[in-house]
Amino acid sequence: LATLTNIVARDNQPGRDGEMRLERFMKQNPTTFTGGYNPDGAYKWLEELEIIFEAMRCSEEGKTTLGTYVLCEEANVWWKNAKMRLGPGGVA
Repeated sequence: LATLTNIVARDNQPGRDGEMRLERFMKQNPTTFTGGYNPDGAYKWLEELEIIFEAMRCSEEGKTTLGTYVLCEEANVWWKNAKMRLGPGGVA
């Protein structure tokens, strides 16, 4: 019983929802996106993520958080720069 209580307490910790959502997302093995000039590849990547997001019933904010988690190389550098230019609430 004590073990069950500990598991429930751990799973109800603030911030745990985001961690669990990320775990669920990563179990889908989303493709990483590296950037570069590849409109077809970018479109295919976005379509793949949208299928996962729909199945997970992600909010728009959740889509941004999870989608940026699989950005690599040039795409990740672009996102970091874009995020710095955005003000509070995502407004430039």
